[in-house]
Amino acid sequence: MRPSIIRLGALALALVLAACGQRGSREERTDGGLPVGRGGQGLGGTCAGQQSFLIGSGIHDITGPAAEVGMMGYVELKQQTAGIHQRLRSRAFVIASPCNGKRVVFVSADLGMVFQGVKQQVVQRLKATFGPLYSDENVLLSATHTHSGPGGYSHYALYNLSTFGFELKNFEAIVQGIYQSIVRAHEHLAPGRITLAAGDLLDASRNRSTEAYRLNPPEERARYAYDTDKRMTLLRFTKESGAGVGLINWFAVHPTSMGQYNQYVSGDNKGYASYLFEKDKGTRYDATGDTFVAAFAQGNEGDVTPNIFGGEDGGGRDDFESTELSGRKQYERAASLYASATTPLTGGVDYRHVYVKMDDVTVGPAFTEGEPAHTCPAAIGISMLSGAEDGPGVGGGEGATCAAMHDVWSAFTCATTTTACQAEKPIVLEMGTLKPFPWSPEVLPMQLVTVGNVALVAVPFELTTMAGRRLRETVRARLAPAGVTEVVIAGLSNAYAGYVATREEYARQEYEGASTHFGPWTLAALQQEFDKLARALREGSSVPPGPTPRDLCQQQSRLRPGVLFDDKPLWVAFGDVFADARDSYARGETVRVTFWGGHPKNNLRLQGTFLRVQRRAGLLLWEDVAYDWDWETKYTWRRGYCLPTLACSHVLIEWAIPLDAAPGTYRIVHEGDWKSGWDGRVRPYRGTSRTFTVK
Repeated sequence: MRPSIIRLGALALALVLAACGQRGSREERTDGGLPVGRGGQGLGGTCAGQQSFLIGSGIHDITGPAAEVGMMGYVELKQQTAGIHQRLRSRAFVIASPCNGKRVVFVSADLGMVFQGVKQQVVQRLKATFGPLYSDENVLLSATHTHSGPGGYSHYALYNLSTFGFELKNFEAIVQGIYQSIVRAHEHLAPGRITLAAGDLLDASRNRSTEAYRLNPPEERARYAYDTDKRMTLLRFTKESGAGVGLINWFAVHPTSMGQYNQYVSGDNKGYASYLFEKDKGTRYDATGDTFVAAFAQGNEGDVTPNIFGGEDGGGRDDFESTELSGRKQYERAASLYASATTPLTGGVDYRHVYVKMDDVTVGPAFTEGEPAHTCPAAIGISMLSGAEDGPGVGGGEGATCAAMHDVWSAFTCATTTTACQAEKPIVLEMGTLKPFPWSPEVLPMQLVTVGNVALVAVPFELTTMAGRRLRETVRARLAPAGVTEVVIAGLSNAYAGYVATREEYARQEYEGASTHFGPWTLAALQQEFDKLARALREGSSVPPGPTPRDLCQQQSRLRPGVLFDDKPLWVAFGDVFADARDSYARGETVRVTFWGGHPKNNLRLQGTFLRVQRRAGLLLWEDVAYDWDWETKYTWRRGYCLPTLACSHVLIEWAIPLDAAPGTYRIVHEGDWKSGWDGRVRPYRGTSRTFTVK
């Protein structure tokens, strides 16, 4: 990696942080003489039959505060971060086409959602570094949708309720981590090729709203063998030298193997699948150089659960085992597809992007039931509060009524209203009309990207299975004549505004329908807008940019204070052992060591670790064998009470000894930071357990 880009990235970061959404002066950079593509000859054109691309991948840590931050996904107030099981990552790919000079960025991030403020800040930092090379139009940021990451990183109030406001540390970790992963992918660009494979993955997903799904027309359902999309689509990236760059695969399933009471930061089943593949390929998470990146991206998972035995039951004895089962299934199918991915992508790179005011779309009769329709101000229905089956809410279950929820939230939930626009929905909150700003965004990005003969439909929603199928077919009908053979839904991309159900599913008002913000014709509006984008792509014409979304960077507030100071008993030091390891262990046992520590908010240790498992490699030499991102470790933070303050911390480090661990002498190391109450400074500390043998 050239050092100039690091200095330039630091400059861009300083400018953006100082301005918080305002443009500062910038130093532009281009890449290798490759022009920035602007015009269009339609799909094909000068790129017809071309198989050459420039490809690069990058990965970076985006793990936010590991303690005392509400988690994003279940909106369960008691679900506060209290440790790390696996770190969260941003996985980026830059794909450029020498034949037309265009390029795109695809990012899959271990996040619940990619919120609009995140996309805005990432693009601003990219522009400050690279000038016009990267923009809203050609940068696609997608979330895996893990429900076990820290929240508080939206600029809209609805999504910060469970965190009691905005969490700047988390927001910055996410934005800077995504930005750095893209910078690394850019720096690693080199000639290569992209090959495709696709196949079904069975016994890894189930429809959690079957009654709503069955309301779709019988003749439509008869076209499909299953009530969820079982197809996994995989792209394999290989340099001309034969070195593997990485992979992206799309498979629709919720990362809800970890339940709503889990308090460990985790990428859930998709994060674990990525970890398995990257471990197999020797990925170095702490390296700045070129390394293999495996992105397990999200599709139209709106009504798709990994809990194949119903409720929250993924087949394991607990959340961790269920996550392991689901993630391994995805990993193994991806590994077989990766090995068989020999079909080359042909063509160039192209894209279209537009902002749409989703609460004010007139939908033509071609996409409705024959009469014009209109979308609505954003609102949620009562079943959204009651939750889905793998994340139950405040009571009543899906399709809940006021009577069913009377004993729980009667004062709030039974004050429902209805509007002609929202049709069957009993409204409990109309976010779109709140002042001074709506509680969720209404000006939303629609993005269509083609890489060779593959089209990515990037939507800021969670689409149900059938909604995704209809949208794919709309795009396919326009682009198939131009050579597109594969259409993929890239869900939870670039912003977030709830779910999208079909008109028929919406009528039942289960969780997905109640969470379709803009009313019963939201899907039809999406089909109409993406039909326009697909037509423009095929014809090589431009599209108007649409209205500019508001930037609420300066409007954020925090209701929870940060770390005031860390304390400990007078007779110990930070890093001292509170409860030590035993003398020896057998493989399969778990080592547990508790330290006097500091609050993890003091230093997120991005690209680092809070723990190391070390094996003696010589008289004074120790080698690391596991970190806080490895599956067999857990980092747990607990508030330890020590008079006269309540500011003490206990840090529990656990290592489940693998069955193939090498015999020898080991130790557990904890690294952290504590904050002084006298001068407010944050200082590092280190603690080490006794040595122990593994037999």
